[in-house]
Amino acid sequence: MAEENTAPATVEDATVKAPERKKRNVLKRQKTASETPRLTNTPAGKAVSGKARKYSATEKLDKLKSIEAQVANGASTLKDAVKSAGISEQTYYNWKNSVKSDNQTANEVASAGEEFAELVQLEAENHKLRKLLSEKLRAENSDLRKKLGLD
Repeated sequence: MAEENTAPATVEDATVKAPERKKRNVLKRQKTASETPRLTNTPAGKAVSGKARKYSATEKLDKLKSIEAQVANGASTLKDAVKSAGISEQTYYNWKNSVKSDNQTANEVASAGEEFAELVQLEAENHKLRKLLSEKLRAENSDLRKKLGLD
């Protein structure tokens, strides 16, 4: 009779490990010139790229004025006006706040200039008053010396 394996099975024998997958370094495929970028529902059908569009200060002001004009005329809501301008609501509010802060900065610069001019004027007046006071005190001092007979 053949020998039978009567020994109890161990845990190592019971679990079978699956072979591990090899990790591969896959290079990303570069797009060729013939591949066109995906188009979205942008107003002018512009291609979507990773970079944000940079607007000049005058373009920003023009867009803000046109949005405010549309809303003031009652032609559309703020949301619709912003959408028709081709920017997001957050961009609208950011631009609006930057214009507001720019105006405040300009006012502060103007007021700083006015304050400086006022300071210069006050210093000149102060210098003039000090001269008048010193002359008056000298005159009083000489009068007192004459009365006391010290001169």
